[in-house]
Amino acid sequence: MAAYKDEERGTWYVSFYYEDWTGAKKRKVKRGFRTKKEALNFEAEYKRTAKADMDMTMGEFVEVYFRDKSQSLKDRSIKNKRDTMNAQLLPYFKDRPMNSITPAEIIQWQNTIIEKGYSDDYLKTIQNQMTALFNHAKNIYNLADNPCDKVKRMGKTSKKKMKFWTIEEYRQFMTGIEPGSKYYVLFELLFWTGAREGEALSITPADIDFERNLLHINKTYYRMHGEDVITSPKTEESNRTISIPEFLKKEIQDYISRLYELPEDERIFPMVHEAVQHKLKQVVQKTGVKKIRVHDIRHSHAAFLINKGVQPLMIKERFGHTDIRITLNTYGHLYPDQQKVVADMLDDENIKSSGSTNNRSNVTNGDESTNVNPRQVDYSRDSSREQQIIGENSLENGGIYGTEK
Repeated sequence: MAAYKDEERGTWYVSFYYEDWTGAKKRKVKRGFRTKKEALNFEAEYKRTAKADMDMTMGEFVEVYFRDKSQSLKDRSIKNKRDTMNAQLLPYFKDRPMNSITPAEIIQWQNTIIEKGYSDDYLKTIQNQMTALFNHAKNIYNLADNPCDKVKRMGKTSKKKMKFWTIEEYRQFMTGIEPGSKYYVLFELLFWTGAREGEALSITPADIDFERNLLHINKTYYRMHGEDVITSPKTEESNRTISIPEFLKKEIQDYISRLYELPEDERIFPMVHEAVQHKLKQVVQKTGVKKIRVHDIRHSHAAFLINKGVQPLMIKERFGHTDIRITLNTYGHLYPDQQKVVADMLDDENIKSSGSTNNRSNVTNGDESTNVNPRQVDYSRDSSREQQIIGENSLENGGIYGTEK
């Protein structure tokens, strides 16, 4: 290794050849070091990380990991991962070679972390970052084994009762906000569309088709390092177009008309997440409704749709879920007595095919048009979007709203 003095600038630089992880030979030049030692240290570390030998330390490999993930992870995800690794992984393993860390040491590390009293959710998050780091080393850079695979994972996802507002609670909440104001229109949009907070805060006039009552969700907003950031939505499926009711379209249209010559590409809600959360807490206290998070307004929209008989596939499309299983895992418990609906539907079909009138009390004559179970699923809607309406099932015994206190 050699470092060279830049006489013109009074600094040091390195120029060297290295071998990357594919075995290809490449040249690297780096200038601007204050001392010769700094320049040589850079060259040594760069060569190790470029080749990604698994005798490099975890601290060095973390940089390789984020370099590799720079195009597939959003800046906010990278920040969250880095924060967790810096706080919970590197203080214990920063100077340890990746290929020297054993399952026994992972167990000792877990015990130390658990003793700090973190929640199960956070313990799982920490474990996931450690496991992901070693998986990347194993899958991409041929680390022999992932030591996390041989020990029990710490933490678990706690099953918290979902909080949401009924339509009555939402209307009570809205009495505390001036009609037509920016917060009024924002909360209306959140409740009646189920959009994520960041998605709603990124909406511009160009995203709304007022002629066809359509809202195009194609980006999300957040604030990072004191700067506004607009980026693509959470997932590819989050890019979606949803129908909005006429009254909501008019509220948005009236609101935008009062914004003086707002450009088509400017946000119609120029505020940050903290401001929305503060307003929510303020109005909750004022109106006396139960406390929920801003994100729970999205759950409230789902609960309202379910109460009206909308089926999971439609909710999946409206919410931009990647997979129907996400919808079912999140909201499936809000569908009451669906097994009974299926059983009744099969019972009706059997009655029709056998001609029997003794099996069900609701059969009164031979006219098939009257042999309809009021709880039967209606499949007459457009099957391509599977808009099956459950009838009165979700409202029986008070429906989901009847059980929410």
